[in-house]
Amino acid sequence: MRVLEKAPAKINLSLDVLFKRKDGFHEVKMIMTTIDLADRVELVSLPYDEICIVSQNRFVPDDHRNLAYQAAKLLKERYKIRKGVSISITKTIPVAAGLAGGSSDAAATLRGLNRLWNLGLSIEELARLGAEIGSDVSFCVYGGTALATGRGEIIHHIDPPPHCWVVLAKPTIGVSTADVYKNLNINSIEHPDVEGMVEAIKAGDYDQICKLMGNVLESVTLHMYPEVANIKDQMKRFGADAVLMSGSGPTVFGLVQYESRLPRVYNGLRGFCDQVFAVRMLGERNSLD
Repeated sequence: MRVLEKAPAKINLSLDVLFKRKDGFHEVKMIMTTIDLADRVELVSLPYDEICIVSQNRFVPDDHRNLAYQAAKLLKERYKIRKGVSISITKTIPVAAGLAGGSSDAAATLRGLNRLWNLGLSIEELARLGAEIGSDVSFCVYGGTALATGRGEIIHHIDPPPHCWVVLAKPTIGVSTADVYKNLNINSIEHPDVEGMVEAIKAGDYDQICKLMGNVLESVTLHMYPEVANIKDQMKRFGADAVLMSGSGPTVFGLVQYESRLPRVYNGLRGFCDQVFAVRMLGERNSLD
């Protein structure tokens, strides 16, 4: 039997860090939304009890380091599954980009194996399992648009933002999330207005959404990697309505309301980056149908 799942990327419209917790994680408050840039995850039953990861991307690990592998292992152990599965991951989302590609692959694996193995789990149950794998996996199980709190695993669903284009540019570097958090000085950051962003999204106020976009990790990554700051400046120069780094970076995204302005932003960035994408915001939740 074969099951296919789409694994969309996410961007952070707002990302705030409140404090470091006793468990070593940081308490966050952020708004995430899915975009139409997605990996493809194919799950195929195996006649032997093994988890096999298949990917043509050399940066994707094929062992226990892979979050999709961890998702399959968690389901097997939790529900005493004595079956094997081949997980083929066709990457479109750049690796180590701040777009939750690995987390979304893990979420797609949870949803897909729920079908493949007839587990009958609800999407809420899958999201709780996802929290055991990684901070972004719970959100990626649901998709859509959400305010995430805790270490990112407590999900409060909100309305999707108004439709617009998203241009993404990733420089040829990878960023360590752990290093970014290690260099973050919580006492000196300027906190974004996350609640104001929630209200702007509810109101469908595109201009206010653009105005309130903020990410406290951005200053750290920009200091560590000046090329990210350069891409951000160029994206503004080419006419994006608002520009922000996603997650811990290094991907920078810009919102563009009108399609007529899109080619200038997209083509201009192609001169600075190999990996440039122009996609729509999704913002709608996944279902298990």
